[in-house]
Amino acid sequence: MRVPLSWLREYVDLPAGETGRDVAAKLVDAGLEVETVEQLGGGLKGPLVVGQVLTIEELEGFRKPIRFCTVDVGQANGTGEPQEIVCGARNFSVGDKVVVVLPGAVLPGDFAIASRKTYGRTSHGMICSGDELGMGDDGTHGIIVLPHEHEVGTDAIELLELVDEVLDIDITPDRGYCMSMRGVAREAATAYGLPLRDPALLDVPQPNSYGYPVKIDDPAGCDRFTARTVTGLDPDARSPIWLTRRLQKAGMRPISLAVDITNYVMLELGQPLHAYDRSSIEGTIGVRRAEQGEKFTTLDGVKRTLDAEDLVITDNSGPIGLAGVMGGANTEIADSVTDPETGQVTGTTEVVIEAAHFDSVSISRTARRMKLSSEASKRFERGVDPQAAAAAAQRTVDLLVLLAGGTAEAGVTEVIAPGAPRTIAMPADHPDRVAGMEYGRETVVRRLQEIGCDVYGQDELVVTVPSWRPDLAAPNDLAEEVIRLEGYGNLPSTLPQVPSGRGLTARQQLHRRVGRALAGAGYVEALSYPFIGEGVFDQLQLPAHDASRQVVKLVNPISDEEPALRTTLLPGLLGALRRNDSRGSHDLALFETGSVFRAAAQPGVAVRLPVDRRPTDEEIATLNAALPAQPRYAAVVLAGAREQAGWWGKGRPADWADAVEAARSLAVEAGARLVVRQGQYGPWHPGRCAELVVTIDGVEQVIGHAGELHPRVVKAMGLPARTSAMELDLDRLAAAGGEALQAPRISTFPVATQDVALIVDASVPASSVEAALRKGAGELLESLRLFDVFTGEQVGEGKKSLAYALRFRATDRTLTAEESTAARDAAVALAGERTGAVLRGA
Repeated sequence: MRVPLSWLREYVDLPAGETGRDVAAKLVDAGLEVETVEQLGGGLKGPLVVGQVLTIEELEGFRKPIRFCTVDVGQANGTGEPQEIVCGARNFSVGDKVVVVLPGAVLPGDFAIASRKTYGRTSHGMICSGDELGMGDDGTHGIIVLPHEHEVGTDAIELLELVDEVLDIDITPDRGYCMSMRGVAREAATAYGLPLRDPALLDVPQPNSYGYPVKIDDPAGCDRFTARTVTGLDPDARSPIWLTRRLQKAGMRPISLAVDITNYVMLELGQPLHAYDRSSIEGTIGVRRAEQGEKFTTLDGVKRTLDAEDLVITDNSGPIGLAGVMGGANTEIADSVTDPETGQVTGTTEVVIEAAHFDSVSISRTARRMKLSSEASKRFERGVDPQAAAAAAQRTVDLLVLLAGGTAEAGVTEVIAPGAPRTIAMPADHPDRVAGMEYGRETVVRRLQEIGCDVYGQDELVVTVPSWRPDLAAPNDLAEEVIRLEGYGNLPSTLPQVPSGRGLTARQQLHRRVGRALAGAGYVEALSYPFIGEGVFDQLQLPAHDASRQVVKLVNPISDEEPALRTTLLPGLLGALRRNDSRGSHDLALFETGSVFRAAAQPGVAVRLPVDRRPTDEEIATLNAALPAQPRYAAVVLAGAREQAGWWGKGRPADWADAVEAARSLAVEAGARLVVRQGQYGPWHPGRCAELVVTIDGVEQVIGHAGELHPRVVKAMGLPARTSAMELDLDRLAAAGGEALQAPRISTFPVATQDVALIVDASVPASSVEAALRKGAGELLESLRLFDVFTGEQVGEGKKSLAYALRFRATDRTLTAEESTAARDAAVALAGERTGAVLRGA
């Protein structure tokens, strides 16, 4: 909503020195969103005057038509002689009054005017168009032609109101009343503590039986309809300058007098209106729902197919208007036409004014279905004051009589559906409890009265809501009004009291530790949308029966290309890696933790929860049961260099071992023992894929995989070569750990180190050998590390040598050589029994 400051001052006596920015600050404090304050005429400097064209000479020999004019500007040029001006426009004639800017003036955009030679003549100034003066579009895109009553030499800056300030306010849906000068003026009056001159306070005649006939078939869609008739209009009457300028400043283009007046009253009072050419209406005006598939041509010339929910204005011939959205082409106000032979002007001379109140939901649905957002529909969607319809119709009639020479017929039609004022019961101290500070009853009552409420009662207030505030429906709405008018900045800043013993849950703590661990290891967190397309599973080479292909699809997805909820974090992470690589970042290590969504074998049906009370525990449980399982996963992806080259060394590329190490670091944070063994799954390279296993309740479970991605996956997804990845189920990893991390016990006794080299078949996983060594070594084993893998002729074909360093330590004594040796021998013996390992050299 664009609000000219000069227009606003008509309704509120703002302080004389108050600027647009001052007013904007006050309105922002009152809760309105003022986006900009535009300075109209900034840098404009005269002389800029009214002139009359005396002669026009057509200049020949140029690519475009050029005219050499003499213009009478009175004494504005200091000599009284006609001003010689070269002009290319052709929408004016000899005798017309125009706007002339003389040498020495400066136009908007720091455009200085001086005498200059052009097209073989000297031009002493310019004949101006609206665009050159920063006035906006007047529909002609040509020279401003003024009415003949303006005297030559008159200051055009003041006449055209070129200097002003305009506040551009973003109206939120709950402030629909502010889509009018009346509404903004009410807020400004309240903010300044000044009285409001309400433009809707007019003497309106009572409805009678001889007004234009109107029939309402759908009172729920249209609860109020006012019709007034004006006859004897002058079809040649033009909108006065003050009217067109206010429309232009408010962002609307002048069209014709009758249309301009309805637009002006809409901007002034917030009530959309429509003017019908009375000679085009056949019989009674009606309001009904459209018939399914009914055809109708709107004012923009588009033939539209109507829906049964659309509300239409009709006469005996059918629809003549799309209620609250746009009028019909068949009853449009006719443009004035001048007969070239007789000079007689013809056009619309009789109009029927419609001022109605329509259901906001119905108008909103129609406008969106038709993709036809109009100034009227924007206001009806947010809520229009139904009590303003009669005043708006009267204001329109008064302006038509004043400006178009019309006569108002005595008939007044007003069809009103029965209704009662809305009341809200509220404890007087309710705003105090909401705000956390004490206002007191007097302040609450005063503030509610300032916004137009009638308030009764002492400790329990009964508040009658004004007709222009449909957004006030509950005590909290009234409390918000009191708080905003008292000033949000005056609210105390208090921290909520946290109940003791209610910190982060163990699950939340683990998620934070996981994030810190991966960030500390050099990974960057990348958050992705939880939506995927099913085609990504083919790129990842998942089997047709894989559980990850069983997705939960959205009824109304953001993108048709990604209609399902993710079952894996990898597509989002790999997409982020691909984008960053394509933009020049080649050394990448990204991670994400988040929920994935697993479809149930039998999809549940969600119940519709009530909104008038708190759902019961059973209702909430039923709703939760219908939701898909949402385990939390953790994943990493790597490409490029893992360690940069420099003076300290050559560096090294990221590989599958880094992905496995990321999984191990998460297991440490969860306090779980993670078994890493050779595996084969979907997107990973079959020879460089690790299977991640934990034990839960005595049962081994595979919770994820890590390693290098398959070359075919890398190619299909456009990834850098040798990209590695890891993904695991974080919830199951947590279940495999303890409830709380146990700090290690530090022994003060020395460690005993024993190295063993075992020869096993090449097909035996090192993790199986390690597990056997740990089991056999017993409680004295402090740590176990694989430090060498060897294959060759010395160990035999199809064999490999695994060298381990075993560290033994007791908590209560220094181990003897015999004790550590015995523990080592027990470990080797169990490894031999389970995996066939033999000591190298034995």
